[in-house]
Amino acid sequence: MRTVIAVGVAGFAGAIARYGVDGLVSARTSGSFPWGTFVVNISGSFVLGLLFALLVEGSSLMTPWLRTALMVGLIGAYTTFSTLTLETLRLIEDGAFLGAGLNALGSLAVGLIAVYLGVVVGRMA
Repeated sequence: MRTVIAVGVAGFAGAIARYGVDGLVSARTSGSFPWGTFVVNISGSFVLGLLFALLVEGSSLMTPWLRTALMVGLIGAYTTFSTLTLETLRLIEDGAFLGAGLNALGSLAVGLIAVYLGVVVGRMA
């Protein structure tokens, strides 16, 4: 039960963080490309990779329930794959096929690089 509550609390924090980061980025960019979601997905991929390397691969003294809260609750609520797919569909419906392709493939490619870099940085710690 402690894990469930911790995931819920961390998920709340992750959702608030996602809302804040998306809002900050979106307010500073223009055009139809969903930069806020893109930045959230990339930064979330990096942090998830970092946490994986530090808390799962590393010799972390963190309890399993807290590790789950951070990785599943906080980062799971922060990243926005479902929003990515919806925004890609909306770009397609608007005829912005290049933007849709860049959003989908760019998020995947740069997200993979970000999670890899997070693991590398975490393994150096």
